[in-house]
Amino acid sequence: MELQQEKIEKTLYDYQLEDLNTIFKYLEESPDDVNLLYQLPTGGGKTVVFSEIAKRYIHQTQKKVVVLTHRIELSQQTSKMLHGFGVTNKIINSEVKEFQDQDGYMCFVAMVETLNNRLQEEKVDIKNIGLVIIDEAHYNSFRKLFKYFKKSVILGVTATPLSSNIKLPMKDNYKKLIVGESIGSLIKKKYLAKANIITHDVGLKTLKLGINGDYTVKSSDELYGNHSMLGKLLGAYEEVARGTKTLIFNNGINTSKYVYETFKKAGYPIQHLDNKNTAAERREILQWFSETPDAILTSVSILTTGFDEPTVETIILNRATRSLTLYFQMIGRGSRVLPDKDEFTVIDLGNNAARFGMWDAPVDWNEIFHFPDFFLEGIRNDEDIEREFVYEMPPELKAQFSRSEVLDFDIKEEYKKVFAQGLKSKTVLERSLEQHARLCVENSKDVFDARKLAKQLKEEISYRVRQYSYCIMNNTKNYKEWLEEDYERKLRLLISQKFAARM
Repeated sequence: MELQQEKIEKTLYDYQLEDLNTIFKYLEESPDDVNLLYQLPTGGGKTVVFSEIAKRYIHQTQKKVVVLTHRIELSQQTSKMLHGFGVTNKIINSEVKEFQDQDGYMCFVAMVETLNNRLQEEKVDIKNIGLVIIDEAHYNSFRKLFKYFKKSVILGVTATPLSSNIKLPMKDNYKKLIVGESIGSLIKKKYLAKANIITHDVGLKTLKLGINGDYTVKSSDELYGNHSMLGKLLGAYEEVARGTKTLIFNNGINTSKYVYETFKKAGYPIQHLDNKNTAAERREILQWFSETPDAILTSVSILTTGFDEPTVETIILNRATRSLTLYFQMIGRGSRVLPDKDEFTVIDLGNNAARFGMWDAPVDWNEIFHFPDFFLEGIRNDEDIEREFVYEMPPELKAQFSRSEVLDFDIKEEYKKVFAQGLKSKTVLERSLEQHARLCVENSKDVFDARKLAKQLKEEISYRVRQYSYCIMNNTKNYKEWLEEDYERKLRLLISQKFAARM
């Protein structure tokens, strides 16, 4: 009776039915061993769609279906969903050593590694497989199983048809891509919540790229684990997200633990979760997160798939990534709609929106699928992004310069003037120094106060020097560091000279 109740609830939305019909039409016109890829955004209900596909396929062909996942939690969720659609299925997990009762099932849910091991050991031989459905198909671990299902239809399902390995494009394994509804359209139709993205400019020049093409955990921990960045994170949370249910994504376990300590010290309800937690601890933490209205959960990438908590109101990207898939997955965790929730907040502390575009912007998935190299080469690099940063003096610092009318100084504009006048380029820095010294003197009682103020201009000095180095096309790290030190030394000297002239 319980299953019957669940079955009644599983109705498909119009866009899901449309995709379902497109997929079946393509399969009817194709050979029995075709490989097809289906794209639908995170939160669009991929599991619902492929559960109905499995049900319809079994009914129409009387052939069996295998659903492959890459994580144990996903296997359990998928199995439950299939049961909800009235598809009796068996999970092939590490406990299943041999396979005597396969005739009682038309559908199997298996983890990649487990099934691969059983097939290699020849302990399992599933007969009459017509369709293999691969969830999160952008992962490359599935490729090793293709050889066992050469005579079956393979349907890969993913939110981002871009391989996790640059050297193994998805077009090599799938003949066609069927693109589902876009994020923008799902928001418009009220199936997904709208993301309000708040970006903070973050200097990422210390981050290093690893062999997988994304930033290394070590360099991320060094940047995001430092006092300044932890302060920036806490400030960003307090500014727009205080009291909301918040999920924080980090690139390293150390960073996540520092985040936990920082927020706990500030008096906020927070828990840390990573892949070293036991299954029982994980359940307990996720239950606490679900039941606590203003809960904050800081984690490393383990909550990007197979985690569903519709009450999340704020997502904080406390990391940079060059993975488009990860970018969509992280933000997607907040996109579930509720009767009283049609928007959520995203705080981006990794220049991710500048790198990939806004989460709900149109994406040409067919082009990415067919020409992944072209797309990957076109991802904006950090230096280009940082060129467009605009420094804004924090309000509390601005208050210390209240006696001065003009605080701004546009290095690029000044450079154009100096260039037009035929003067040396370093005139730009001399004029900038003059303005900084004047600000410090105007707002201080004595030379000591002025020098204290000058020290607080470190971030703005760094920004101005960076802008200047872009103008003169000399952007080496050593040169910029030398320029900054030279600027700070000259500023102290200039302040002293101005006070001496007053005397």
